[in-house]
Amino acid sequence: MSFADPREARIAKLEEELAERDARISKLEELLTGALARIADLEARLDQNSQSSSKPPSSDPPGTPRGAKEPTGRARGGQPGHKGRKRERLPADRVVPVLPPRCSCCQRPLRGTDPDPRIHQVIELPEIRPDVTDCELHELVCECGARTRATLPVGVPQGAFGPRLMAAVSLCTSRFHMPKRMAQEFLRDMLGIEVALGSISKMEQSVSEAIAAPVEEACTAVQDQVVAHQDETGWQEGIEEGRKGRAWLWVAVTALITVFRVARSRGAEVTKEMLGEDFRGFLVVDRWAAYRWVARGMRQICWAHLVRDLYSFAERGGAGGRIGEQLLERAAIMFRMWHRIRDGTLTRRNFQRRMKPLERSVGRLLRKAAVCGDAKIEGMAKDILKHEPALFTFVYADGVEPTNNRTGPPKCTSASSR
Repeated sequence: MSFADPREARIAKLEEELAERDARISKLEELLTGALARIADLEARLDQNSQSSSKPPSSDPPGTPRGAKEPTGRARGGQPGHKGRKRERLPADRVVPVLPPRCSCCQRPLRGTDPDPRIHQVIELPEIRPDVTDCELHELVCECGARTRATLPVGVPQGAFGPRLMAAVSLCTSRFHMPKRMAQEFLRDMLGIEVALGSISKMEQSVSEAIAAPVEEACTAVQDQVVAHQDETGWQEGIEEGRKGRAWLWVAVTALITVFRVARSRGAEVTKEMLGEDFRGFLVVDRWAAYRWVARGMRQICWAHLVRDLYSFAERGGAGGRIGEQLLERAAIMFRMWHRIRDGTLTRRNFQRRMKPLERSVGRLLRKAAVCGDAKIEGMAKDILKHEPALFTFVYADGVEPTNNRTGPPKCTSASSR
């Protein structure tokens, strides 16, 4: 393009530069908006603690405030009428009569025995010595010249360690989470048994093989339960060349049976395998996508997880924070009524009647949160609303609890009282 007037050419060039600059500014503003949102999200994560997220309490920094308990009006400690607990007296291996030789007043010699003496019981570990058995396998020569070596008697293990020792080692390294080296030190220092680290691994494998059948029975029994609680958490698992791989520890908890499984996947195929694809019971879980194959009417969303989300609402402040505080108040009322259901001071019928307006109120507040203007709260509120039919299953289904914590529901207070 040519311009007769140099000024027109100059104006066109400036307009072109201005358009490029406006485009660059627009792009930078877009990047800045994204960066600020990312910073706000990271700051929110840094502010999270065990009450507003799934972080464990051990990860909380010093000075983290704890939820304030609502005053009950009762004095601290045991209440009047509370049945005390004391150490159960064990059967004695020996009895040592101790008689006073003289009167504490006049010093005259005393005779006789007390028909009801006071018992002072002392419990002590016996001296621990390994129980070692040598099986002498003789080799004898027949008249025909053949040599025959004796075989081990029935019940004697092929290895160097007996079943009780192998069970104790496996208990240390599994239930008590002792590293193999620590279990090795325990065996040496407490039991006087020297065991190589490799032998500990072999004992674990032997015990795993021995209990395979009852474990399979437990897995099958879980699939027939009326109510199951399920959850999963990250798990580091050693793989080839000493490297660690990402895995997941899954648990299915029922009234009688608990089953654990380590899997490479966090997907629905694992929970289907554990519960059975035709599982017909109620499932108490969080909102993870792997559980959505179970009908919402047969699921109960864990309120312990929901309470943490509501705390995170309240801590963000603004309109969403106020909604979070209101939701926490409703949750506290719900748990107070649920405590009464559990202790028998509120009937199921009355509980259901009182929960109706509370359920409606929770739904309204969640819908307000979904349009409150805070993108983080809006997203979480919309996700919770997707599971709305599963929020109150426990109100109408006997045997279903509001949380997947078998030890009971969480303490729930409003954010302003913390």
